[in-house]
Amino acid sequence: MSKGITSKNEDYSQWYNDIVIKADLAEHSSVKGCMVIKPYGYSIWEKMQGILDQKFKDTGHSNAYFPLFIPKSYFSKEASHVEGFATECAVVTHYRLKNDGNGNIIVDETAKLEEELIVRPTSETIIWNTYRGWIQSYRDLPLLINQWANVVRWEMRTRLFLRTTEFLWQEGHTAHSTADEAIEETRKMLDVYADFAESFMGLPVVKGVKTANERFAGALDTYCIEALMQDGKALQAGTSHFLGQNFAKAFDVKFTNKEGKIEHVWASSWGVSTRLIGALIMAHSDDAGLVLPPKLAPIQVVIVPIYKSDEELQKISTFVDELMPKLKALGVSVKYDDRDTQRPGFKFAEYELKGVPIRLAIGGRDMENGTVELARRDTREKQTVAQEGLEIFITQLLEDIQQSIYNKALNYRTEHTTDANSYDEFKELLDGKAGFIAAHWDGTPETEQKIKEETKATIRCIPLDNKQEEGVCIYSGKPSTQRVLFARAY
Repeated sequence: MSKGITSKNEDYSQWYNDIVIKADLAEHSSVKGCMVIKPYGYSIWEKMQGILDQKFKDTGHSNAYFPLFIPKSYFSKEASHVEGFATECAVVTHYRLKNDGNGNIIVDETAKLEEELIVRPTSETIIWNTYRGWIQSYRDLPLLINQWANVVRWEMRTRLFLRTTEFLWQEGHTAHSTADEAIEETRKMLDVYADFAESFMGLPVVKGVKTANERFAGALDTYCIEALMQDGKALQAGTSHFLGQNFAKAFDVKFTNKEGKIEHVWASSWGVSTRLIGALIMAHSDDAGLVLPPKLAPIQVVIVPIYKSDEELQKISTFVDELMPKLKALGVSVKYDDRDTQRPGFKFAEYELKGVPIRLAIGGRDMENGTVELARRDTREKQTVAQEGLEIFITQLLEDIQQSIYNKALNYRTEHTTDANSYDEFKELLDGKAGFIAAHWDGTPETEQKIKEETKATIRCIPLDNKQEEGVCIYSGKPSTQRVLFARAY
């Protein structure tokens, strides 16, 4: 099959779009700004969802579901929150349509809502309004809730998975009796996200805290994991927010503590979205298509028979029928593609494009020799492997591929993390090598904003493991105690 993928070195943006479309992950919808996630793309999301959901449950959280629609008045209760989301909100004003008598369907002007409803851009307001009825005493805390949902944020410039008007995500919302407990929860969930990114996505991340300019609207602190894509741009892969008592005060959520005093609760919220699929594509894929880490691949092994007669196919199929249960018993997802409507070469190209980690090709001569031809997707290397003990070899190789994909991304990040000691050097690096640039900053929002306006680079985070060192801000020359990570970002 002809892949027709633009080289990532020629046009990275087009390369990304080509892979999303041609690997059958998603497509643009007839609804402007929205996407259709196709079965193969959605199966990757289901894998992510399943792993994360178990991690949330293992850390004591339960799933619930809250309304898609939020009364407009709720947004006015937390000033910085409404200001942060006001320009992105979709608003429902009427509840009925009618026929105008000429065959046209129009909005029934008599069916105006008393109060407009906002289509959920995030759920803090509706959830905290609900929590008021759930929390009375310290015995009701901590309240650890997660929601899997869709959200709508009106976007003018969209890109499949990375930025669409509607997207899928999870959002955790927790309530605690002390600030320390809420901060501990915020940091714990950041660690959950980082472990998922590194152990399952094969994606090295930097854990850090956002500056005031980049903080979530309504939060006291926003923690994040930041990853580097293969074009040298950063991508925020997950966030966890310490909300303090802002939403508890806005929605009057109080509890009686152990001493009998009434206090407002302390809160966290945290989330990741289908943007992670975009990160997966951009961090690992190549000009032949998608490269998937085995732990998130819907199909980990595909087997393609190569035969000249029905008798040869029968022998191959008998061997495969014995092999597949062994692989499945070891937790390996495997597909046998014996379609007679496509040639082996077409199938090879198809599964390479879809990023299947291991491809086995078995022909008549292989059956005589007791071997198979094995191709690994990440390096595109081929080798001849004995049929005996093949299931053990494959499970070990899948582990090796998972680690190899992570190591390659880590090496790229290491090579593209550079110190800059002057503003000229900073700008030169941005336009040349790109990647993360570690530079001194004077700590003021004004300087951060000026650098952003002049270079389009933002402070991605202040790393949690940052070493303290004396220096001067690259922009203002004022004293600084540590470097922060700058990058251009998605």
